[in-house]
Amino acid sequence: MSRPHLPVLIGSLLIAAAGSAAAQDVTGAGATFPAPVYAKWADVYNKATGVRVNYQSVGSGAGIKQVKARTVNFGATDMPLKDEELEKEGLLQFPTVIGGVVPVVNVKGIQPGQLKLTGQVLGDIYLGKIKKWNDPALAALNPGVALPEQAIAVVQRSDGSGTSFLFTNYLSKANAQWQAQVGASTSVKWPVGFGGKGNEGVASYVQKLPGAIGYVEYAYVKQNKMTYTLLQNKAGHFVAPDDANFKAAAASADWSRTFYQVLTDQPGKDAWPLTGATYILMPKSPEKPEVAAAALKFFDWAYTSGDATAAELKYVVLPETLKTLVRKRWAGIQGKDGKALAFK
Repeated sequence: MSRPHLPVLIGSLLIAAAGSAAAQDVTGAGATFPAPVYAKWADVYNKATGVRVNYQSVGSGAGIKQVKARTVNFGATDMPLKDEELEKEGLLQFPTVIGGVVPVVNVKGIQPGQLKLTGQVLGDIYLGKIKKWNDPALAALNPGVALPEQAIAVVQRSDGSGTSFLFTNYLSKANAQWQAQVGASTSVKWPVGFGGKGNEGVASYVQKLPGAIGYVEYAYVKQNKMTYTLLQNKAGHFVAPDDANFKAAAASADWSRTFYQVLTDQPGKDAWPLTGATYILMPKSPEKPEVAAAALKFFDWAYTSGDATAAELKYVVLPETLKTLVRKRWAGIQGKDGKALAFK
């Protein structure tokens, strides 16, 4: 499938059309994981409605902080908040799309999908235990692949990141030493490596550093034509990152029980082990009800009219049953009169 050109997203992402007469400008901030699809959705929505959605791609950690402080109309995160934290903060959470986090490398002679990794070995690389590309553990996984005697340049996120949460959550499940020494969070104390800001920064570092390894959301892999690796999943199969395998990983999620769903290391022969949904956070009692209503109209439009765009950018769209469930939950976002703001 041919894809429209997407410019590299750097730092703060402003989604707007100059000179449009917006009825209600909506502001959001957070995850870089969904930034490519939010950019495209908002551009098309602005042209259709005149409403501007200004989104800053600053990382999940910053997005959570800003929506808690009520400085934005919505926050975006790839690390879902637990139900008790949402209740405490007066927030409602819902998913928008599903995607995958992908290990990427810059090793001369290695082609996309040629290198095989396990969670154990990936964790050992990020722990600093495996230091060279021709390490016996890597050679054993990749017989016949010419691995150079080259130092591994480890790249990770420097900012609070839902992508890092998914990555470290997976490593905690796959590597016992990682779980014991580092753990899973949006920000961790990395044992080794270089830090890049956002998915954009990590992608840039990996492309520039010979011998580098990093992790980015799949849209950035496609956009920058990066060399991705295969990963061994829970069923023991080495699988490639693609929308079908992200969908396979998401198949076991029970959304009717809770929207707190972490989709790493899921069962299934085709499941990509670094899959995750990305989420929107909104106050249940917003300070500006009319802007919150405008934000919900945007996300409703995205659910109705944005699937083709999301699929082009290699995200997995939500099933209609889940969209229906989300729309029902929107009734929890209410104005000062106690009435639901959705679809006003």
